[in-house]
Amino acid sequence: MDIRPGDILTMKKNHPCGSNEMFVIRAGMDFRLRCTNCSREFMVPRNKIEKSIKKITRSDEG
Repeated sequence: MDIRPGDILTMKKNHPCGSNEMFVIRAGMDFRLRCTNCSREFMVPRNKIEKSIKKITRSDEG
């Protein structure tokens, strides 16, 4: 999967705050994500994230 920093991921399950959209801060073997609702940041392994993505919204860069 091609996921880049700046993308917004729509997840299958909601975050405990109720939002299901996450902003990608860092991508690699682990992802650093920020919840778009409560702004909490967390790290998740790539294999766990790729299973739970419903949709990827690209950031328009240039």
